[in-house]
Amino acid sequence: MHPAANLDSTAVTSVASDRLVAGLDLGSTGVKILVTDADGAEVLIHQLPTPWLAGPGGTTVMEAASLIATVRELLDHVGAELVDRFGPAARVRALAVSGMGESGIVLDAVGRPVAPAIAWFDPRGAEQLAALPAAIAEQFAGRTGLPLGVQVSVIKLLHLRDAGLELAGTRWLNLPEYLVSALGGEEAAEYSLSSRTGLLDQDTGRPWPELLDHLGVDASFLPPFTDAGAPLGAANSPWVPPVFSGAALTVAGHDHLVSAVSTGSFPAERYHVSMGTAEVLLRRLDEPLPFAARERLAEVFINCVRHVVPGTWVLVAGVKTGLLMRRTLQLVGVTDRAGRDRLDDEIMALPAGGLLGDGDVSVAGARNDDGVLKLTVRADGAGPAEVFEAVLRHGNDELAVLIAAMDREVAPATSALLTGGWASMRSVQRARAAVLPGAQVSHRSQDTAYGAAVFAGALLEPAISRSNP
Repeated sequence: MHPAANLDSTAVTSVASDRLVAGLDLGSTGVKILVTDADGAEVLIHQLPTPWLAGPGGTTVMEAASLIATVRELLDHVGAELVDRFGPAARVRALAVSGMGESGIVLDAVGRPVAPAIAWFDPRGAEQLAALPAAIAEQFAGRTGLPLGVQVSVIKLLHLRDAGLELAGTRWLNLPEYLVSALGGEEAAEYSLSSRTGLLDQDTGRPWPELLDHLGVDASFLPPFTDAGAPLGAANSPWVPPVFSGAALTVAGHDHLVSAVSTGSFPAERYHVSMGTAEVLLRRLDEPLPFAARERLAEVFINCVRHVVPGTWVLVAGVKTGLLMRRTLQLVGVTDRAGRDRLDDEIMALPAGGLLGDGDVSVAGARNDDGVLKLTVRADGAGPAEVFEAVLRHGNDELAVLIAAMDREVAPATSALLTGGWASMRSVQRARAAVLPGAQVSHRSQDTAYGAAVFAGALLEPAISRSNP
C-alpha cells in the first residue's frame, strides 16, 4: 500500500465516507486507483500490475478478461479497506477511468471481445503500414495530427484484419472506454482517446471516411463521441463490489492529458511532463494548429490532438525514455524501489554528465518510433550509475529535438512541471533541469489517477464537487 493511503484518526473522522470518489488509471505498468473525499483530499491509493502477456520479439497483448479480473481484484481490495476504515456505510459515489491510448478492444455485435488488446508499444504492423494507400499515407499526419507509425491503433487494427479478424459489424473501444462499459456504463468514444487511434479527423471531429473504408468498416465502428467527464451511467455490473455499486461513471481520457489537469490550471506557456513508460511533454493550445503545421510536427513524432478539456488542443511530444530506464534498471539488477533509490544516490554522487569521457558510453533507442535499448560501452568504469546517467543524457538529447520543433510553431515555454513515477528520482530531476525551463516537480505520487478523481468529483452535485477540470 502506498504511504499516502495512511490516514490518522483525526483525518478519518472528517471524511464523509458515503461521498467518496475515485480515479482509475489504466497505465502501461500498473493499474492504479486513487480514492478521495468530496473535497479532493486523498484517502488511499492502491495498484496492481497491468496484466500484459509478453510474446516473442516484443509482442505484447492483454486479454479483456484479464483486465476485468485485475480491476475487480483492485476494487474488492479497496472496497474492503474502505469498509474497515469507515464502516459499512462507506460508498464511492463516482468513478472516472483514464488510461493509455492506442490500445483497445474489438467487440462483436453483442459486445463480446473478439481479439486481445495489443499494447501501444507492440512492434507489429510494419507490413500494414507499408501497404497503406498513398493518398491516405500522404494526408495522415495533417488530418489526424499524429505521425504515421505502427503505434497508432488503426495500424494494429489492420494487422488484426490481415491476420483473419473480420472487422465488419464490430466496434472499437479504447481501454478506458471498454472498462467503463464493462462496469455497466454506456459505450462512448472520448475525444482525446479517439485522437490516438488515427481514425479521427482533427478538423471535422468525425471519423475519417477514407480510412474507415480502407479498414473495411463504417462509422458505426466507433460509438458516439463524447467529451471527457461526460456522465456515462452507473457501475451496476454484477461483479462490482457494494462500495462501488451505483457509482456514476465517466471516461476521463488519455492518461498524460488527465495528468496535466490534476494540478488545476494548465498554463499555455508551461510544459507538463508526464514521466511513465513514455515520457511526454505537453503544451496546451486554445485552437488547433493548421494542417501544414501538424505535418511538420509529425516529422519529428509530435502530435497535435484534442485535449481532455473541451475546446482545447495539445501538442504531445513523446519519447520512450521510461521504457529505456526500466530496461536499464533490469540490466543492472535493480528490481525494487530500494535498489532504485540506492542507484539514484550513486548517480547524484557523480558530477552531471558522469566521470567518463564523451562517447565512452553511448545510448540510443528513446525516439518515439524506436524503444529498443541500444547500449555501447567503449571504456572501463561504466558501472550502473554511469550507464543510467548516459541513458538520462540520451533522453535529454531526444527531448531537445522535440523542444526545438515545438518552438518553431508556438512561443517557447517558460516553465515545466515534472510528474509521474520517474520524476521522484533526483538524478532525473537534475538531468531534465538541463533541458527544460524552470523545472519543478509535482508533489503528487499519482497525478493521472488524481486527475481522474477530479473528473469523478465533477459528476457529483456542485455543493460537494471540486473545481471542474
